[in-house]
Amino acid sequence: MNSFDHKVVEDFIRNMESAGIGAAAQSNAFNKVKSILLDAHRLGIFEDNPLDGVKAPQYTPSRRVIPDPAQIAALRSSGDDTFRLLIDLMSGCGLRNGEAAAVNLSNLVADDVYRITEQVNQSTKTYGPLKHRKPGDYREVPLPPRVKDTIERFAEKHGSHDGYLLRHPNDTDRPFQPYLFQNQWQRLKREYDSQASADLTIYSLRHFFASNCLSNGIPITDVAEWMGHKNIDVTFRIYRHLMPGAIGQAAKLLDLAA
Repeated sequence: MNSFDHKVVEDFIRNMESAGIGAAAQSNAFNKVKSILLDAHRLGIFEDNPLDGVKAPQYTPSRRVIPDPAQIAALRSSGDDTFRLLIDLMSGCGLRNGEAAAVNLSNLVADDVYRITEQVNQSTKTYGPLKHRKPGDYREVPLPPRVKDTIERFAEKHGSHDGYLLRHPNDTDRPFQPYLFQNQWQRLKREYDSQASADLTIYSLRHFFASNCLSNGIPITDVAEWMGHKNIDVTFRIYRHLMPGAIGQAAKLLDLAA
């Protein structure tokens, strides 16, 4: 630890830049190093702050494209039952595509609660723990009646396999793969370009969920938990623009108490 000073940190940043590391990855790596060094400084390992004078990598997430209800409706009506189920789970419950691919009837723990326990890992192609979570960890999200109805109708029509609704179309012993959803998404976007903007991505469905929550006054702390973000800073950085009136509203409230 004694070898660290601002020059070492600056060299670390320059090496990432010269290696062509993306801005987002640079920012994440720097934040981890920063956290470690600041803890060491607070504990007295460093007399001087080794980050003094260091210019952090700059990364500003691009503004997310959020579909409107008409676009969601158009997408739902464009694909097959599997496509509609995935659309509803992501836009209605905020699931990631890998989590939606692992949808299971046993996760309907209440009429209005869905418990997310696993995902289909896109690297291993098998079921695995949730992102940023240990094996066995889970999170619970609101289950709108419309999404619950979609799940139950799908199960009634297509059945299930050990509770799983989606399996690989060519081998029911294998999990449904998220890339199959991606393939259909791209094909339908080409066919229905007038209904679904070319700027939309699969993750636009999660952005729709977050936007719907925040615009209806649900606290961002709840939204961050439901979406499975590692910390609320991620949620705030992505969706801050959806709360433009917060400062103005606070100013009015504080003025009333003066």
